[in-house]
Order: sequence, then C-alpha cells, then structure tokens
Amino acid sequence: MTSGNIVVIGPTAAGKTTYLAALSYFKEHKQGKKLFTVNPQNPATRILAEKAENILKQAADLDRTVIGQEIESVDDLPFYSFGITAKPYWYSSTETFQLTARDYPGEVFEAIASPSARKPIHEDFINECFTDVIGCLIMLTGWEPGTDNFYNRIMKQFLKLMDERGRSQNLKLAIVMSKCERGEIWPGRLDPEIDLFGVHLRETTKTLREKVIPQNLRFFALSTFGVLGRDNPRPNREDRMKGEEPASVIREPNSWQPYNLIEPLYWLSKKPNQGAKNESV
Repeated sequence: MTSGNIVVIGPTAAGKTTYLAALSYFKEHKQGKKLFTVNPQNPATRILAEKAENILKQAADLDRTVIGQEIESVDDLPFYSFGITAKPYWYSSTETFQLTARDYPGEVFEAIASPSARKPIHEDFINECFTDVIGCLIMLTGWEPGTDNFYNRIMKQFLKLMDERGRSQNLKLAIVMSKCERGEIWPGRLDPEIDLFGVHLRETTKTLREKVIPQNLRFFALSTFGVLGRDNPRPNREDRMKGEEPASVIREPNSWQPYNLIEPLYWLSKKPNQGAKNESV
C-alpha cells in the first residue's frame, strides 16, 4: 500500500471543493482497465460526502474555500483522506493507496503571481504547499484568450518557489483542465496535453515542459459533473449567479456521472521510478 499527502490548488471557482466532494461521494469509478473503489477515511471526508448528497444532488452549490472567519491559518484547513483500491478486470490482484488532500483557497494560487502583494497568510499556505507532500493537483479551468498569460505568470512563480524549497526534483505536478464537460473543450479530453493544453494554454504548457522533469509532469482533463449521457454530450451543469459570483450546479442529478476523477490521483500516488507501464490506468 502506498500513501502520501497532496495539495489541491487552483484559481477561484476551478471546482476544487466540488471535485473532492464528488470523489468522496462516488464509491466506484470505472477507469480504463481498472475498477477503483474509494472509501472516505476520516470524519471530514465523510462530511464532504454528505454535502455531495444533500447539496450537490439537490442542484445547489457548495460554499467555496475562502480565507476568512473559519480559515485564519493553514491549520484550519481540513484534511480529506481517501483509501482507494484499484482492481484490474482481468485478474484478481489489487493495489491500494491512501491519499490525504487539502483544498487550498483560490486566492492563494492567485497570490503566487504577485510576490509583493502577498500577505503573511498567503506565505504560510505557500510554504505548506511544498512541505511533506508527494505532489500537487493543479486545477485550471480557463481556456479563453488571455487566460494563458495569467496562468503562465503564476506557474513561473510557482516553479521558482518549488526550486527555492528544494522540490524541483521530487514533487509531481498533475496539471488538470477541470470542467471539461464544456462543449468547446469536451472533444479534447482524450489527449488533453495536445488537444487542450497545447491548443488553449500554449505558453503555460511550454513553461511546464521546460522546467519540470518529464517523469514529474502529467496533463489531465476531468469533469466533476460530466455530461448528460453517451448519446447526449451536453454538459450536465447549469451556470447561475450566487450573489455577485458565478456558480455551477448539476442540471440533472439522476444523470450525474463524473469523468476521470481518479486518474490524476492514481498517477500522483505512484513513485516516478515505478515507470510508465505501472502508472497507466
């Protein structure tokens, strides 16, 4: 059994909390040639699963993770712990791994781009991001013109921080295009490095390829809400306003089928020297 801590980080409204809620709620995931079983391991994760049932499945949205009254320091962030079993379809042996994740507020990711504007609490979060973790799941959601420059600026600073803390050789980065149910990018989900990142986030992708050793970098696409069905690939999601902020909710709760929640975690759980053959799902 392998185990490790990871950080889930990305801009505001990238779907980080919703992703972890869906991961804790759905107990089985068919992924490629394997069947994955997910078991919440601690009270915080089980509460998150209940929120998926009582909030997401009722076509409402979860509160965002923000710095404020409830989160005044990195120690206030809950740990979400998952025990995951992978079983190939064609023989009976299984492998298990346990991951513990923290969901970072979006403003921490955005503060990385501007060192002079960071507050002490941002520095605390950033330092924790590189301490006692095996990898980062970095969720990006924008693909529109101009987004690439913003992400590229952040990733250059992130990689600089990673190097300054001695993690450039031993920290895995799973770069994820979230919310890939959107019609404009859904067709590119099967080869996201080429058809999503290589098309819409070219400069960000170039920076990552140049500065991260290949065995520590992988690109993914996922969708927490998924599409309405195999023959109806419209997004199973509605966009609304919550106050002055945009929010997304499930359109058809009975058709809720996430896409590719497990693959980034499975890859992060593997040691780089285990090889590409063992990392494939």
